[in-house]
Amino acid sequence: QVQLVESGGDLVQPGGSLRLSCVASGLIVNIYDMGWYRQAPGKQRELVAGITVGGSRNYADSVKGRFTISRDNAKNTVYLQMNALEPDDTAVYYCKAGGTQRIGAPPSSRGYWGQGTQVTVSS
Repeated sequence: QVQLVESGGDLVQPGGSLRLSCVASGLIVNIYDMGWYRQAPGKQRELVAGITVGGSRNYADSVKGRFTISRDNAKNTVYLQMNALEPDDTAVYYCKAGGTQRIGAPPSSRGYWGQGTQVTVSS
């Protein structure tokens, strides 16, 4: 049984930082393309950061230079380091394994999703 469990979401002030974690069980993260998506109220779910099996990283323009995706194969975990957070970053953040993952494209129906973690950026 595949499970992706996200954690690390919180309420943070603008300019602050958070690190999200996605712990996987039932699959091995380094043989799947992995991604962090987010969904704000009234908006579509979007890919903000992805890491391929080969280690290539891709970011949405809105987070480039502020967010970093990484993978720890020994812990079977994917991280999203978020710096210089802005109110527009407020959303539920989801981890996904597998499926086609392209910046700017709708999420593929294939792959596995976590349950999400809430990030709120507000003063």
